[in-house]
Amino acid sequence: MPLSFKSENHGNIAFGFFNIDSDMLLLENYFFFADEFCKLIDQALKESDNGQKQFQFKIYFIADPDNIGDLMGAIHKVRFTGFIGNIYKLFPFPEDPDAFKQNPEGYKTQDIVKEQIEDISEQIEIKIEFSPDSKIHIGSYTFDISVFHELIRYVEQGGYPRWKDEIRPEYVVQMKENIQKSSNSFFKGIFAS
Repeated sequence: MPLSFKSENHGNIAFGFFNIDSDMLLLENYFFFADEFCKLIDQALKESDNGQKQFQFKIYFIADPDNIGDLMGAIHKVRFTGFIGNIYKLFPFPEDPDAFKQNPEGYKTQDIVKEQIEDISEQIEIKIEFSPDSKIHIGSYTFDISVFHELIRYVEQGGYPRWKDEIRPEYVVQMKENIQKSSNSFFKGIFAS
């Protein structure tokens, strides 16, 4: 379930997984797969933290909120609209609340999810920038470093409701290991105990 995170320039915005059987994440009206996000983090870790660093990131952009859909309506099986509604028709919210856990094999549904999003979105490249002032810019959204760390921890934990049986996909495990080994100051202390 997406949670609210504080951006520097757009107030509180939604970020997170929106269906337990998909590894797609949303950042307001940006949509991208968690494995691609983790690869981007791994790429950034390999760079020095001196000066401004910039990376290109391909995402799906849905301009019209009606095309995004009604997450709560889909969860409660009362309103299946837009992209999110279509995903919940394919992968319904579980009847048993205890089964509400993020599937670590959600990456296996990527082709199905792509079929649903491609007709109602535009694939665009956005910039991810790491600024010397410790601000991280993801497309049009700016985060301070502590909130950026929260986004990474959210993915590592499987968001809310967390990964099923605490099993993480290999790309998440690898990202965490790489962060823990890195000396890049943008990632320092993310997983400190």
